[in-house]
Amino acid sequence: MSFQYLKPAGSTLFKDRYTQKVDENLQPYDQGIKGEVGIIGLPSSKSSISLSMAQEAPKTIRKALGAFSTYSLEKDEDYKDMKIIDFGDVAVHPTSIEETLHRLNTSVTEMLETKACEKHVVIGGDHGISYPSIEAFHNKFGRIGVIQWDAHHDVRNLKDGGRTNGTPFRSLLEEGILNGEDLVQVGIRDFSNAKEYGDYAKKQGVHVYTMGDVEDKGLNSIITQEMDRLAKEVHLIYLSVDMDVVDQAFAPGCPAVGPGGLTSRELLSSISQAAKHPLVKTMDIVEVDPSKDVRDITSRLAAHVMMRFMFQ
Repeated sequence: MSFQYLKPAGSTLFKDRYTQKVDENLQPYDQGIKGEVGIIGLPSSKSSISLSMAQEAPKTIRKALGAFSTYSLEKDEDYKDMKIIDFGDVAVHPTSIEETLHRLNTSVTEMLETKACEKHVVIGGDHGISYPSIEAFHNKFGRIGVIQWDAHHDVRNLKDGGRTNGTPFRSLLEEGILNGEDLVQVGIRDFSNAKEYGDYAKKQGVHVYTMGDVEDKGLNSIITQEMDRLAKEVHLIYLSVDMDVVDQAFAPGCPAVGPGGLTSRELLSSISQAAKHPLVKTMDIVEVDPSKDVRDITSRLAAHVMMRFMFQ
């Protein structure tokens, strides 16, 4: 018997014949396939010092891509033919953080070895995933420059709890994977960090821009200045976006929300500014906790961050 209106469960959503959603561009990785952008999920949040279910973010951010079309009105360009290769999610270890870090590093390395894409998006997880991810890019490309959007320095000591989502950049600096002068931190927020860690960042030569600096100098101006400087020294520029850099009003689904952060427009504009540079080949997006979100506000913003990076 044939049915007039019944369709397989979950497939009854309205479809406009002229509109393509961004999630329709995703194609699972298969040997020999080539695309413009590759994405990989690192669903790890066991190292978070705040209660977090950020391991669910890769799933919700992918889903959020389905809320947006491939057409840019401002550029009058449709990205419907862009091929986004989805490498899937890493199977993290259930108990061992060190084994999970190893698996994350191995998986990012394997993704790069396929040479399937020129640009890559790494979806966390908490900010601890940036340590193994940046190490993998360093091993592949050499000297790496990093622009870090964040309310926090993430250079906590490793004696109080080992590697956490508050230690990735300390690990990278102390292991010589990242030079201090090659790390730029923007959006660092008042009353959100210990003096010890601000002093440590300065001692390491990290270029730190607080929210006060953002207000005085303008975020895009800072990004342009630092991109020009890094481009003279490094082989690749990596964007690391901790979503708690955004004010809690625009990103309620972060484990460490707070007032006084960036607006969503400021974040998106600065990502677009950075992504234009030819040395910018990869980005990670971290610290989205879907269990704390409201109507997927934060996941949708993270999806837009991805789109600003991919659609250049």
